[in-house]
Amino acid sequence: MPVFTPRSLHRKFIALVAGLSIAITGLSAAPAAADQDDTARALAAILGLAIVGAVIHDSRKDDNVTRYDNHRPYDRPGYRPHDRPGYHPLPPRPRPLPPRADNRKLLPQACLRTFQTRQGKINGFGGKCLSGNYRYTNSLPEACALRFRDQYGFGKGYDAQCLRQRGYQLARR
Repeated sequence: MPVFTPRSLHRKFIALVAGLSIAITGLSAAPAAADQDDTARALAAILGLAIVGAVIHDSRKDDNVTRYDNHRPYDRPGYRPHDRPGYHPLPPRPRPLPPRADNRKLLPQACLRTFQTRQGKINGFGGKCLSGNYRYTNSLPEACALRFRDQYGFGKGYDAQCLRQRGYQLARR
């Protein structure tokens, strides 16, 4: 099936108008009394136009042929096409989280308590609460560890001020 583009339709329209104008001028210039010679000339002109139109149509059939382009872009530095043998793309690496999103130093707010010690009241985090709600309890600094006594006996906790000085923060959630 032929493909009609605006350019090919434009050319066909011009060819049709030119052919009709040639045929009409030949007929209108003839006297009213046409004999066999004039009729034969008119038919020969129409036949000639049909042959020229067929030749143009056959030459345009070649425009619909699929052409293959073997152009390949040149290799730029760092450019490797995927069709090369032995090409194995590396999986994308995840971007590191920004420092503010590092949750290892965010301590749960629910574990913050006030402990009564011999030195007075101290804000701190309970050890049992942290072990249940904080994943990195084993990595807390031992220098901040507290031993205290409450109604249940001796317990272990961590001094909030000491942890804050070492970069730990209170998660406000």
